[in-house]
Amino acid sequence: MSDGGAVAAPDGRLRCPWGLATDDYLAYHDTEWGRPVHGDDALFERLCLEAFQSGLSWLTILRRRETFRTAFAGFRIAEVAKFTGTDRERLLADPGIIRNRAKVDATLANAKVLAGWRAGELDELIWSYAPDPAGRPAPRGLGDVPAITPESTALAKELKKRSIRFVGPTTAYALMQACGLVDDHLAECVARGGGAAAG
Repeated sequence: MSDGGAVAAPDGRLRCPWGLATDDYLAYHDTEWGRPVHGDDALFERLCLEAFQSGLSWLTILRRRETFRTAFAGFRIAEVAKFTGTDRERLLADPGIIRNRAKVDATLANAKVLAGWRAGELDELIWSYAPDPAGRPAPRGLGDVPAITPESTALAKELKKRSIRFVGPTTAYALMQACGLVDDHLAECVARGGGAAAG
């Protein structure tokens, strides 16, 4: 695994090394990460969770995802936009989520901004930054996977211009990876191209 290339899982099929770290990661790697995600609320959820992940392990977020969904009304933009100061205090006291004041405040503020957008606008904006898949060869090892790209930098800049908080170029790229705007599964990974890992 020294080159960060694909590694054989217990089932004998090759996968990205990070996907083998825990059972939670394996399921997420095989069935979600890199698969296209559409819909304003679904993308709002991913945007929020990537922001909460900043500075932490993604596993920390993954294991709290259902609690996050309950705490934030399923990440329905219209619902979260109506949250009050009482809701904010409830969130900051909830041990099931990440009780980071700046991240909670950004989530609530972002929902209020997005509630004023037309239906489908968030989806269209995010996906407009998807790069041409032919523009970069499939990564052979983890060292070939960037942390930021020109597209993620541009997406973060546009979101900031539109008053969306807590989304820098690195968070924007993590969102792009998670939501299938790019396919950063390694070249030999069974899940690349939406592969058959789950089956």
